[in-house]
Amino acid sequence: METLLYILEQKGKAVHRTTPEATVLDAVDAMCRAKVGALLVMKGDKPIGIVSERDVLTRLVLARRNPAETKVADVMTSGVVCIPSTASPEQAMAIMTERHCRHLPVVRGGAVEGIISIGDLARWASRHQEYEIRLLSEYLGGYPSNAPLPAHATSP
Repeated sequence: METLLYILEQKGKAVHRTTPEATVLDAVDAMCRAKVGALLVMKGDKPIGIVSERDVLTRLVLARRNPAETKVADVMTSGVVCIPSTASPEQAMAIMTERHCRHLPVVRGGAVEGIISIGDLARWASRHQEYEIRLLSEYLGGYPSNAPLPAHATSP
């Protein structure tokens, strides 16, 4: 069984983060530079929230707040859900579906190991399906289509 740690090892373990005291403008700048859709909000080594593009749009832009003056703490999603690195991709998908979130911090030994996004899981699922299709094709390919059917499979 593949785990989230396997996916992190494939994609990289960089954790893009910010602090609750940072301005939203600084957070958006960091997201754009890193080409990510969310930053983990950390207080020391502890994740306390996540700030995403959606948070910025709904809690800052629509509220007509100034991003240079608004703190990340004022727009972030609190109560971030973390998942152990030993969990399966299917378990991560279930949490994301249930909680309507697109990013999950992955923890190992109490420390944040990385972040899994819904895009990471979609890529994993696609590769996983391609692998299964290839295995089935190779298995079925061992049976030539012009081979005669067994006697019990012919019609009277």
